[in-house]
Amino acid sequence: MFTKLKIFLEMIKFEHSVFALPFAFMGAILGSVVLNGQLPSWMQILWITLAMVGARTAAMSLNRVIDRAIDKKNPRTENRAIPAGLISIKQVSLYIILSFALLFWATSNLSSLSMKLLPIAVFFLVIYSYTKRFTWACHFVLGLTLGLAPLGGWIAVTGQFTWSSIVFYLTVVFWSTGFDLIYACQDADFDRKEGLYSLPSRFGIKAALMTARVLHALTAVGLITLFFMTHLSWFYLIGLVIAYILLYKEHRLVSPNDLSKLNAAFFTMNGVLSLVVFAFTLLDVFVTQRT
Repeated sequence: MFTKLKIFLEMIKFEHSVFALPFAFMGAILGSVVLNGQLPSWMQILWITLAMVGARTAAMSLNRVIDRAIDKKNPRTENRAIPAGLISIKQVSLYIILSFALLFWATSNLSSLSMKLLPIAVFFLVIYSYTKRFTWACHFVLGLTLGLAPLGGWIAVTGQFTWSSIVFYLTVVFWSTGFDLIYACQDADFDRKEGLYSLPSRFGIKAALMTARVLHALTAVGLITLFFMTHLSWFYLIGLVIAYILLYKEHRLVSPNDLSKLNAAFFTMNGVLSLVVFAFTLLDVFVTQRT
């Protein structure tokens, strides 16, 4: 059991939860402070955490099942658990069912609007894995999906949309679409050969990296806009300066002629960025609440 669980967690890249989970917490905290004047309760944070675990586990498991034939052909992914025969489709399917059940259960304990919007979230979680088969805009679909983390956290504790929540949503959409474009560059030749759709395979790696830079510039604009729309102060601004440096370094690590540091640009920089922005937001809110 322990071995199978370890294989499963490796298969779904559990460590990549660091991308979306901090922003889900940040959405919950900002939404509660802006609209309710207080921090969310520990029970709300618990249910948001469980909902995020369920959503991400279901989405990644579905992706591995749906893409198993493609993964088997790709030298980069041929050793993943399903193509390598380390875990069966039946076992992964059970995890998918349990993950969606967890998502439904956790969401039912949050705001009523969260439950009403759950079918939309599930639609995006499922459809993303198919988009590379018919559109090079698949990266934007992923961005729209990951952006649901902060928006979901916000709605979970407030039960409503605000302009601040929309700005936050779009900011994370731009950020996640940008880093997915960088990640997709390593498979440009394979995608082109197999007739799969991606922006790097359709327009080239140079165009993909340039698009990622534009999207991350919009991310920077979105993060500073959020500062002016909420009760955040200079602690948050310190976090933004660090985040901007990380975005700059991310794009310095990769070029059309050298993708050797792509993993550092994709995982390390973006993982640290989400944690930094969340940590300084949390510090800012705590200081503000105490004063």
